Amino acid sequence: MTEQEFLKNYDSSDFAKPSVAVDLILFTVQENQLQVLLTKRQSHPFAGMLSLPGVFVGIDETLDQAAQRALYQKTGLHDIYFEQLYTWGDLNRDPRMRIISVSYYALVPADQIQLSSQDAIFYPVDKIQDLAFDHAEMIRYGRERIRNKVNYTDIAFSLVPEEFTLPQLQKIYEILLGQDLYKANFRKKIAQQSIATDKMQSGTKHRPSRIYRKK
Repeated sequence: MTEQEFLKNYDSSDFAKPSVAVDLILFTVQENQLQVLLTKRQSHPFAGMLSLPGVFVGIDETLDQAAQRALYQKTGLHDIYFEQLYTWGDLNRDPRMRIISVSYYALVPADQIQLSSQDAIFYPVDKIQDLAFDHAEMIRYGRERIRNKVNYTDIAFSLVPEEFTLPQLQKIYEILLGQDLYKANFRKKIAQQSIATDKMQSGTKHRPSRIYRKK
């Protein structure tokens, strides 16, 4: 039998077919807190509860396409780059049926986000309690991924303006890492990633800080 003949006679009903979904974890920093985008569910299961924005993957779309569709349909946002985080396949993660979810995450400056959906809100990660499905676990996993990336990438720079002070940058690092940092150690750490300008911060009650740029 040739492969063409095999495929022609192949019966896909021989195997059960789980559904596939994508869920989005969009982090930002607002009010000196790490926050995540949540939406209020309008239907069962878990009607009225907060959850991550997500959709079922269409039969004719890729995972990435489904992620962008979920972003726009649930929040009105678009053109945000997401990375795949993890695949969630617990047998009982959804009470409706067997659903496997691929989670995506992104870290975006707050001033680049303009929500158009009344059901979408940003919520402080540290105050999250009960969410629909296993979404609280997804957020914990996403936060841990960000903590790790802060230590070996320049991801934190994406949350400060093009020109920034070192105290501003340190605050972002502390929020993402979830811990206070020693000023001297921090400045030594990022010395190779930033360059001082000849500008000084103005309009503050404290001693003006020098303005820096990312190298």
